[in-house]
Amino acid sequence: MTHEILIIGGGLVGAAAAVALKKQGRDVALIEIRPPQTDPDFLNQGWDARIYAISPANRALLQSLDAWPSESRIQGVSRMDVRGDNGGQIEFSAAETNTPFLTYIAENRWLLAALWQQIRALDIPVIQEAAVSLQTDIQTASLTLENGETLNARLIIGADGANSWVRKQSGIQVNETPYGQHGVVANFHTEKDHNGTAFQWFEDGEILACLPLPDHKISMVWSTFTPEKLTSLSPEALAAEVTQKSKNVLGNLQPLSPAFAFNLILRRPESTSAQRIILMGDAAHTIHPLAGQGVNLGFGDVAAFAELSRDAADIGAYQLLRQYTLSRLAPVRTMQTGCDGLFRLFNEKKLPALPLIRNTGLNLVNAAPWMKNRLIRHAMGL
Repeated sequence: MTHEILIIGGGLVGAAAAVALKKQGRDVALIEIRPPQTDPDFLNQGWDARIYAISPANRALLQSLDAWPSESRIQGVSRMDVRGDNGGQIEFSAAETNTPFLTYIAENRWLLAALWQQIRALDIPVIQEAAVSLQTDIQTASLTLENGETLNARLIIGADGANSWVRKQSGIQVNETPYGQHGVVANFHTEKDHNGTAFQWFEDGEILACLPLPDHKISMVWSTFTPEKLTSLSPEALAAEVTQKSKNVLGNLQPLSPAFAFNLILRRPESTSAQRIILMGDAAHTIHPLAGQGVNLGFGDVAAFAELSRDAADIGAYQLLRQYTLSRLAPVRTMQTGCDGLFRLFNEKKLPALPLIRNTGLNLVNAAPWMKNRLIRHAMGL
């Protein structure tokens, strides 16, 4: 069987790529062993602890794909309050950027459901068989599936996650730098109204973020060196720990979802393209979650390739794939370097004057509106 494009991985980025390219009239097929549930009964079961901060630019992308979730499950962030470990503080507000919101907090399963509803509405073929081998030549890419079937395409897009099978098959080497931390996530009900504010604390080399959800709810992301100290707690004990760590700014917290942890690793592949292959999303880059930019970089991959390839006669041509790689290099590396540097700045404990310097730096940036505006507009994709 032959398609113009085969996309491996039906998560947020792979699904968005499938919809975007199909809407351009491309012949797209999606390989995903476990398509997500999209029925209302499943979607309305509590609140998903896996959430994303979606930039205004990527909200516009998803809206253009008719894949933006119900606004009842979206919380706009009108203010960010970031605090250092020695009196430093920086605040961002939507009013300062002349935008309605700085970012939008959305649940993974609702974002996925909106995209997969479009996949089905557009009749994009979904293949629920694992790929076992991949070959390419100057003209074609071929996949062999577990059932023995062979699929041919002009281009294969690997959107199959941080441990990408496509990346390994294509021989692309990746530089991995473990942070020695895990991100622990859980949702809570708040005593006090968050007023659309996202909070973040840097303390003892760890980072706690409390991101607002609708109706007195928050999603916690705690980047920690000892995740078991949190995941071993009862839901009520964890809520009390987060209440204390967050300086009680939202009052007493009550648990809404179980906690789970995921490993934090900086990944920088040597390239995001090979012969008849490109990588997108976590297959192409991973980043520390302290700035909430991981999925935004992935959606940026989709938007960049969709624009570059719009009128391309050969969707897998070498020059086009090279253009894609070069176009994404600067924005991805800039964000990775910035987040990595910020993590290491607040994790350094050997230099006695550093706490004063880094917290003074936060306060100085906070006092410079032009610099704050430039930083936040870059993060917003504006």
